[in-house]
Amino acid sequence: MSERAAPFHCPYCGDEDLRPSAEGSVRGEGAAWECRACSRAFRLKFLGLLSRGPAAGTSPSDGGAS
Repeated sequence: MSERAAPFHCPYCGDEDLRPSAEGSVRGEGAAWECRACSRAFRLKFLGLLSRGPAAGTSPSDGGAS
């Protein structure tokens, strides 16, 4: 995965006019972005992958039948 993944929408207003922040990003802190529509700045940080557990609503004792 790249260090800087680009968001498609602002998490606050939903607009698509996003630009990388001039603030610069610090490794491990997440990439900084600016929304030109609502004038907010935010950071994105990849936290990790979720572990795959049993599907919701299934039980190992009944063979997965609901």
